[in-house]
Amino acid sequence: MSGDGATPVSPNTETDRGDDAAEHDETDRTEVQTGASAVIRALENAGVRYAFGVQGGAIMPVYDALYDSAIDHITMAHEQGAVHAATAYGTVTGDPGVCMATSGPGATNLVTGIADANMDSEPLLALTGQVPTDFVGNDAFQETDTVGVTRPITKANYFSSSPDTVGGDVSEAFGLAKMGRQGPTLVDLPKDVTQGETDADPGGPTTPGTYNPAEEADQAAVERAAERFAQAERPVILAGGGVMKADACEQLYEFATEFEVPVVTTMPAIGAFPEDHELSLSWAGMHGTGYANMAITMTDCMLAVGTRFDDRLTGGIDTFAPDADIIHADIDPAEISKNVHADYPLVGDAKAVFEQFHAAMPQAPEADEWLEQVAQWKDEYPMDYEMDEDGPIKPQFVVEVVDAATADDTIVTTGVGQHQMWASQYWTYTKPRTWVSSHGLGTMGYGLPAAIGARIAADDDQQVVCFDGDGSFLMTCQELSVAVREELDITVFVLNNAAIGMVRQWQDAFYEQRRMASEYPWMPAFDKLAEAFGARGFRIESYDEVEETVQEALDYEGPSIVDVFIDPEENVYPMVPSGGDNGLFALSEDQL
Repeated sequence: MSGDGATPVSPNTETDRGDDAAEHDETDRTEVQTGASAVIRALENAGVRYAFGVQGGAIMPVYDALYDSAIDHITMAHEQGAVHAATAYGTVTGDPGVCMATSGPGATNLVTGIADANMDSEPLLALTGQVPTDFVGNDAFQETDTVGVTRPITKANYFSSSPDTVGGDVSEAFGLAKMGRQGPTLVDLPKDVTQGETDADPGGPTTPGTYNPAEEADQAAVERAAERFAQAERPVILAGGGVMKADACEQLYEFATEFEVPVVTTMPAIGAFPEDHELSLSWAGMHGTGYANMAITMTDCMLAVGTRFDDRLTGGIDTFAPDADIIHADIDPAEISKNVHADYPLVGDAKAVFEQFHAAMPQAPEADEWLEQVAQWKDEYPMDYEMDEDGPIKPQFVVEVVDAATADDTIVTTGVGQHQMWASQYWTYTKPRTWVSSHGLGTMGYGLPAAIGARIAADDDQQVVCFDGDGSFLMTCQELSVAVREELDITVFVLNNAAIGMVRQWQDAFYEQRRMASEYPWMPAFDKLAEAFGARGFRIESYDEVEETVQEALDYEGPSIVDVFIDPEENVYPMVPSGGDNGLFALSEDQL
């Protein structure tokens, strides 16, 4: 839902307050005197502890109200960094991250990050300044139609029209970002509204009375689907990002292990099921494991939960799970049969549906031969790579070394490109909410600001590392100044191949090696760049430097950058060409 006018807040609508809100001392909360203080009071009532943003003219009243609040503000170097940091904060905590920006360029600089959060259904609240109401439509200084620009990429957005209701707008936007299918919301704040007087307390997060996403799926439909799944000879579970969003990982584990069903995840669901478990097949899709792609291709019955069947997962729709009955459970009915036909549609929350499905299963599938087949595929298509200790460094080796040197609950953030795939393929994820990346939109530059947001969200003793590419790191590297100023302990490994490697790989494979604008022979020395920012810089150029330097960087208590010179010709495999057959994945370029 979205609209130009603010939706009135009903005092009797469903309330979804976080536990943190209840812990806040009433005396710590902002006294409501203006629209701006009502905005901050709404955030406090929602239990918000951090906001990420950049100051500016039209948002100044809100920042002024924030001055005396207990909410910590993290000043970012650029608004895109703010929205990525807030999104990552939401990924790690499960609560909406909050970002703030002024009107005009401040708001438009948020757009990429909002679109990113929308594609991945991440909970996010964006607050944007706006010119005074009387100036709207006059092309005033730093005016842009923020509501119009963000309407297609938000779950809901609001143009606040009164100091008396602006706090309620923020409370509702927060509630909607978290409830049901999560996603980004935005409240546009005209300066006269935030400066106007009011004493209206916004209360806690609310959602409109008309918004009632299903909790449980229809019981009769669940029983029919469970009966079919129990009869499957080649069953598989496909767990999507909705499993993570619903905190349904425990229910997934209990179901899969009791009924001995192999588990494949999508990329956003990496970590939803421990990848070191014998039933785990890791993730499927364009660069997923060969055995995961074989399983989703050869299954005769798939239980798909919390996934939207995006094209990077399915490849060609005609060849996706061609012999399978599809049981599709999702909280958003619009996703049912949108891309892949659901033979057994179930609309509901992933946690509730898993519990219903578990209880409805008449018996476990008789699938011993299938489990043997899956194990055989694991042996036939292992995730490995060739390594010459006298040759250039293989990036997969670096990922494995960092994984071995860190704790199981370490949070990994990435940019987008080849490095993202190696970080997802060669790190063994065993905990939920430890994989933080950009999936649907594929936003280069996501990794560093995401590491900042993840660091703020993480437990004090939890490590945060980022894998980035040289091209991706260059897009948001100014956020390193934030990590230094805030004394954040993050370690960034720049897998430097002097190129935007995924584009170079595709040019080699599909454009006759015509490497137009994909090679970057003029890269800066990232270790020296780190030192210029006040961080620690490290450089790795040979295999014998890897383990010692990785450990030294991890031991450093503060932000550090490790510039790793990797094999510039290394490519990402397995690979399913766009629109291809998952069961015909390539293990090398000559198989494409």
